[in-house]
Amino acid sequence: MCLLAFWQFYIGVLYFEESWNEDVVLLLFRMFRFGPIFTIPTLFYLISIIIQDEPMRKGNNRWIEGISKSVFNKKNFYLLLAWSVFVYLVDWTTLGIAKLNIVSLDFSSIKFYYPVYGTLGLLFKIHMASFVLILTMAFIILPKLLNANTKNFLMRFSIYAVLFYTFGLLNFHPATGMITGSIGVILFSTLIMLEFVKLNTNMKLNYHELMERQKKLDYTGSLTASLIHEVKNTNQIIKGFSKMLNKIEFMTDRDNGAIEMIMKSSEHLRELADNYQEYMKASKIVLKVDDLKSVIYNAIEMSQEITKERHVEIEFINHFKPLKAYINKTYLEQVFINLIKNSVEAIPEGKEIKKITIRTEVVDKSILIHFWDTGNGIPFENWESVFNPFMSNKDSGMGLGLPFVKKVLIEHLGNISIVESTAMGTHFQIELPQNGLVDLEQLDKGSA
Repeated sequence: MCLLAFWQFYIGVLYFEESWNEDVVLLLFRMFRFGPIFTIPTLFYLISIIIQDEPMRKGNNRWIEGISKSVFNKKNFYLLLAWSVFVYLVDWTTLGIAKLNIVSLDFSSIKFYYPVYGTLGLLFKIHMASFVLILTMAFIILPKLLNANTKNFLMRFSIYAVLFYTFGLLNFHPATGMITGSIGVILFSTLIMLEFVKLNTNMKLNYHELMERQKKLDYTGSLTASLIHEVKNTNQIIKGFSKMLNKIEFMTDRDNGAIEMIMKSSEHLRELADNYQEYMKASKIVLKVDDLKSVIYNAIEMSQEITKERHVEIEFINHFKPLKAYINKTYLEQVFINLIKNSVEAIPEGKEIKKITIRTEVVDKSILIHFWDTGNGIPFENWESVFNPFMSNKDSGMGLGLPFVKKVLIEHLGNISIVESTAMGTHFQIELPQNGLVDLEQLDKGSA
C-alpha cells in the first residue's frame, strides 16, 4: 500500500505546473517513481512466499511444478530486485527521463507536466511489462494450491492487479494517463483493502474458535488434575484407617484377608493416580511452523532398527510440497515412532505381507495422514478404548503408547481415529490443522 501511495504521488506531482518549476517537479517525479518500479519485485516476492509456504498438489503437469521451483525463488527475486534498482537509477539520468513538457488537453484548460523519455526510456516500459508475465505465471500456478482461502485471495488479487495494470498502460498517453492512472490506483487500493478486511475477519473468527477449544481443553486438564489430587487424598485416608483396623485385636482370618485386600487395592489406586499424574504433567507444547514431510521421514529413519529386525517395509506417499503446519516437531516425531512401533508389534511373524503405508492428504483447512499396517487388526469394540491410558492388548507394557499419541494430537488441536480394522490390517487417520486452522465441527465429530 505504501508503494501504491508513492505511485499516486508520482502521478500527482505532474499537476503542479502552476506552483512548481520543472526542476522541482522532475526531481519529485523521479523520486516517487520508486512506487511503480518496486511494485514489481514486491509482487513477485509476495507470490513466491505464498507459493513456497502453501501446500500444492503434485500431478502429471510437471511443467507447472517447474515454474514454481525455477521461477518463483530467492535467486530470481534478487535478480529482479537488482534489475529494478538499475531501472530506477537510469530514470535519474537524461537517458531514462530527458525532461518534462507542459501539456494541455483540448477538452480541458488544465495544464500539467508530462515526461519525455530518453534513449533508455524503453527500459521502464519493459520493466512494467514484466508485471503481466508474473501475473500470467501466477494464474497458472494458483489452481494447484489447496488452501481455499489463500487461493481465492490470490485469484482476486491477481484480477484486481490486471485491472490496475490496464489503467496503468494509459499513463503512457498524455490524453488519458493522468486521470485513468489515478482512477486505477484508487480502485485497486479500495478493492484490495476490502479483501484484506475479509481475510482478517475470517482469521479472527478461526482464532476465536481455536481459543474457545483451547480453553475447554485447559479446563478439562485442570479438572482432571484436581480429580487426581482428591483421589490421592481420599485414598490416603482409606489407607490410614486400614492400618488402624489392622492393629485391632481379635481379628478373624477373614477380617485380616479383607483388610489386606483393601491395602492392596489402595496401593494399586495410588500407583494408578501417580501414573495418571505423570501422564498429565507433560510440559506445555510449543508450536511453530514446520514441514510435516520431514517429521515423518525422521520418524521412519529413527524406527529403522525395529522395522529391519521384524522385516517390515514402510512406504511413505506424499503428493504435497511443502506440507507445513503449526506443530511441535519433537513430540510429533515421537507420535509417528509410537505408531510405527505399535504397528510393527501388531504384525505377526508368520504374516506374508509385512508393510506399513503412510499417505498424506489435504482437505480444505485440514491435513490428513493415513496410516495403514498389515497386522491382525483391532476388535471393533476396542476402537475407542485403545486410546485410553493403561488399556493394552499386549502382555507387556503400560498401555500408554496410543494414549500418548492421542494426547499430543489433541494438544495440536488435531485428532486420531481408527477408520477400519480387520484381520488384514488397521487404518488409522490423523487429522491436523493446516496453518493453525481446523474444521472444529469435524474435530468434534471425530472426538465424539
